[in-house]
Amino acid sequence: MLAIVVKTENWERHVRVSAEDLAGLVRRIGGDGDRFLVVHRIPDLPDVFAQVWHEAGGDYTLEYRDAAADRHFQAMVDGPEAVVAAMTGWARQESGWDTGLVWSLVDMGPIREVPPLDLDEGRREELEKRVREVLIGGYAARAELAEVAEEYLVTADRRPVSREQAQVLADRMWLERVAEQADWQGETDPERLTRAFTALQAAGITARENFTCCRSCGQSEIGGQGGPDARGFVYFHTQCTDSAVAGRGLMLLFGGFDGSSETTTAIGQEVVAALEAAGLPVEWDRDPGRAITVTPLDWRRRLVG
Repeated sequence: MLAIVVKTENWERHVRVSAEDLAGLVRRIGGDGDRFLVVHRIPDLPDVFAQVWHEAGGDYTLEYRDAAADRHFQAMVDGPEAVVAAMTGWARQESGWDTGLVWSLVDMGPIREVPPLDLDEGRREELEKRVREVLIGGYAARAELAEVAEEYLVTADRRPVSREQAQVLADRMWLERVAEQADWQGETDPERLTRAFTALQAAGITARENFTCCRSCGQSEIGGQGGPDARGFVYFHTQCTDSAVAGRGLMLLFGGFDGSSETTTAIGQEVVAALEAAGLPVEWDRDPGRAITVTPLDWRRRLVG
């Protein structure tokens, strides 16, 4: 698998795709509503991406940006195979991936200077604390993190953080976290959790991480997430993620889609078994009315973007 995320015009998001799948996505573009795709590596880094635009009957416009406005280049390509080769090489960071194409600098115009935040120390600390909670949670992309920074301190009569200021703050904190995770070794607890959820999903239990904002929304929406053969569900919502980030463990909500206590208990047992098989500590008293708790938990989720 390539360590990339591919985003398409029609709002698809493909994480860690194979070279063959990337090729298929490139060859597919050209129709209305599906004319471009953007690729970033994992973890996403500010101003580092490759993208391609194509309308049926025309050339392919291939671009890449290398961390700065004066490192944004474009090439016109007459067929998809050269685009596939270049994008695959870019994703793998292969030496010479960009040879064989004629690149020109894209003029992005003057760079607008972003003014510093006009916040007192207390409000700045409050803002950064919330942004860091979401950041450490590990599920937000850079754009989502910037949205948190922009909206968190908004009141009825004031928006103290502009979109540009929010992006600068989010990117700075994002890069700090990327540097932190560079020292992590081996599989982390959140990765073990994802492994357990993947196994449960394959076994007919709808499993969702960081799903909805609260229990009420989760309970009302989880039924629409499962396939026709799903027997039950397990999920945790964003407030549960915040709790895990704070070191209080992770609460998992589960149940059977038939609503019976027998099925719910059976689903709970399968969830516990999957978690333990992944090497996670679990607390549950087999009461179908009580949540499963994963604790203690070292929450180090690697960023994707």
